Amino acid sequence: MDKLRLRFEKTGKAVYISHLDLMRVVQRIFLRAGTPIKYSEGFNPHALISICLPLSVGMASECELMDFRVTRDVDLAALPGKLNAVSPEGVRFLAAYEPERKAALIKWLRVRCEFEYDARETAALLPELEAYFAAPQVTVTRRTKRGEGEFDLAPNLRDAAWTAEPGLITLECLISAQEPTVNPELLAASLREHAPELAPDFARFTRLETYDADLAVFR
Repeated sequence: MDKLRLRFEKTGKAVYISHLDLMRVVQRIFLRAGTPIKYSEGFNPHALISICLPLSVGMASECELMDFRVTRDVDLAALPGKLNAVSPEGVRFLAAYEPERKAALIKWLRVRCEFEYDARETAALLPELEAYFAAPQVTVTRRTKRGEGEFDLAPNLRDAAWTAEPGLITLECLISAQEPTVNPELLAASLREHAPELAPDFARFTRLETYDADLAVFR
């Protein structure tokens, strides 16, 4: 036993912890729990911990995956409980196991998008939103390392399921997790850019599950 994987949640106040700060928090959690984490060698050793799909600040998740290495065998069944006993509010570990596949094989994310409307009738907005995201092309301006350009969400968004209640419209859908990586915040950005009359007053997003290219749950 060397390389291990943890499944964990990041919810509540913890959604405002940045990726780098989360890595520091996790190292402290491992230290407090007495987990024998392996470190790199050299002049600046660092803990061999990596989060498979780093999460944007402000976004919640029920399905985060973290790979790490240990210096000796650990009790995988007991590990989540030991870590949770010393974890801050909003970070909760669900399972620990030996990974069978590389994180590069993650292809789809199931996400919940909650669009809040303060003074508009959601029942009237719902069919317009459904039509907007069902169009053959759903574009948004996206910034990448190579600059700013137009990106089409349509081929990277599938299985949309909509519900409406007073003040809130909820969308559950699959988005591409890698190649290309689609941040669900781009859905609200597309509305603000091309259909401001449909754009929510506030939006929040939660990752629910990870899948491979065949839509099998990824662990």
